[in-house]
Amino acid sequence: MGLTKTENYTEAQNKTALLLKALGHPARVAIIEHLLKAKSCVCGDIVSELPLAQATVSQHLKELKNAGIIKGTVEGNAICYCLDERAFEYLNGYFAALLDGVRSQNTACC
Repeated sequence: MGLTKTENYTEAQNKTALLLKALGHPARVAIIEHLLKAKSCVCGDIVSELPLAQATVSQHLKELKNAGIIKGTVEGNAICYCLDERAFEYLNGYFAALLDGVRSQNTACC
């Protein structure tokens, strides 16, 4: 059997790609911004904040949760969502290292 495409990359590269792919949709960015503004877990009112159907919002929430960007807990009949700080700490470290590398490049090349 051949290797899958992701097996050709490091665990860190796959993790970074997963997080960035999940962030690659404006509806998901809007969800993250809404959760950030709420400053607490949000139960059920995310749909009213977006111009999308409930099923579509649910799919975006699922993608964000699967990537580890948000956490969800069941409270009664509702699922409450909040941001997972670990994902943003990871991305902060990734982009800080990337920026350091860019800054240390020979700027005369281009």
